[in-house]
Amino acid sequence: MRMIDLLAKKRTGGKHTPDEIAFIADGASKGSIPDYQLSAWLMAVCCRGMTEPETVSLTRAMAASGASLGLDALPAPKVDKHSTGGVGDGISLALAPLVASAGLVVPMMSGRGLGHTGGTLDKLESIPGVRVKLDLDEILKQLAEMGVSMFGQSEKLAPADRKLYHLRDATSTVESLPLIVASILSKKLSEDLDALVLDVKVGSGAIFQEAKQAEVLGRALVKTAKGLGIKCVALLTGMDQPLGKYVGNALEVRQAVEVLQGDCTAGDYVEVLLGLGGWMVHLAGKAKSPEEGARRLSALIRDGSALARFKEMIKAQGGDTSVIDDLRKLPQAAHSKAAAAPKDGYIGRLDARLVGQAGVILGAGRTFMEQKLDYGAGIILDKKVGERVSKGECVARLYANDPAKLDEAHAFFQSAFRIDSRKPKTVRVIQKILK
Repeated sequence: MRMIDLLAKKRTGGKHTPDEIAFIADGASKGSIPDYQLSAWLMAVCCRGMTEPETVSLTRAMAASGASLGLDALPAPKVDKHSTGGVGDGISLALAPLVASAGLVVPMMSGRGLGHTGGTLDKLESIPGVRVKLDLDEILKQLAEMGVSMFGQSEKLAPADRKLYHLRDATSTVESLPLIVASILSKKLSEDLDALVLDVKVGSGAIFQEAKQAEVLGRALVKTAKGLGIKCVALLTGMDQPLGKYVGNALEVRQAVEVLQGDCTAGDYVEVLLGLGGWMVHLAGKAKSPEEGARRLSALIRDGSALARFKEMIKAQGGDTSVIDDLRKLPQAAHSKAAAAPKDGYIGRLDARLVGQAGVILGAGRTFMEQKLDYGAGIILDKKVGERVSKGECVARLYANDPAKLDEAHAFFQSAFRIDSRKPKTVRVIQKILK
């Protein structure tokens, strides 16, 4: 089998066999196919597309290019969640230990933030001492003992995806639907999951700003996951405004801890948390419906089980658990500045992408992967869309350790919100369930 022949086949619209796709994935993981041929193939896929069977084969081959977690010996159902990314979306921090406290195994492989969207690993690392680079033995031990581990992609898990992911970024093929689907699901397949719940964001702060595009992705992910033998649903959730009250790494840890302590004031955050978690519990066979699953998780928050599991996980990964009891011990910025309402009215718009970009200016996000983060930087949102505000009242407070960045972000943030004379219609954050 020769890569040059497979390039020609896909360039002219041909369909790859499973063996051909396995050859490509194996070559990508081992380096036996040069980057220039892999790049040409990615462009051919981007232009010509892939059939559903091809996408399933690519996902399976990318997962098979490396090791799996090997969770068969664990009797409890294995379930995970994936989000397409947004602003203030620190749901995973609360969700993983919450679902694990319901008796499930949650092997949550996560990533880092780039641009206006944050990364779960960065948020975790804002807790002093936390390690997210774990070897397979550590992950397995943690999952066996407490049912939850949150870690970065190992070099041994789906190495073909790691190679193709970097090439997609360099070849302007990131938006290709089958490549997106295979990249997301190959990592989940390597986790040996029984069930997967997808959080597909839609709105200004999401990859897809139009609901139709987001739904196409969600349906493709669900169909492919089922083709791989994984129970799956996708929730379309709104990302026109940030989720919850906090944007920034340590601030989003604070949000997660407060919710696990029983604080329900961030209603949209809690809605998504229990919506995703309820489906995870239901698909794993631990509840007759997602609503029953959500009620069970609510009880685990009230009795302290979820917070206790979060502490247990943080301790196992080297973190200082005292910050959970005293959130003031989390990294904090030295400087802050309030963004005030210019007039009376209602918050009619709070653009998630622009808020996220303001966070990047503050130092809470990256414009390139090697950039260091200011863990204490971020934004606290005092007002969300639909809330009444008076002239001069604080809409949000911005935090940074660099005063110059704070001034720049404050000026930029003014374009992120709008005051209307009339209260806008209330829109539920969970917009659609794709089964």
